Amino acid sequence: MTSNIRAKLRSIAMKLEPSTQVGKNGIGETLIKQVDEQLQSHELIKIAVLKNADVDAKDVAEELAEATSSEVVQVIGSKITLYRYSTKQGIKHIL
Repeated sequence: MTSNIRAKLRSIAMKLEPSTQVGKNGIGETLIKQVDEQLQSHELIKIAVLKNADVDAKDVAEELAEATSSEVVQVIGSKITLYRYSTKQGIKHIL
């Protein structure tokens, strides 16, 4: 991903609210499936890592990106932004 594309995605993500939260249970199969479905429908999603989670946001971002074949756009504090081009018909593509 080029820096120009990353900058465009970051600007779009500024308006998004987190659609998923990572809690004290960390990353499980259910969370990965949920993130995968959201990426298929929206392409760009924001995830919040709760304070009671025993995991680091950067580690969560890398693990979720690998598990869902997506790319980490940014990690700011406890907020993660992921992007994956969707092959789903009928959605408006970001890029």
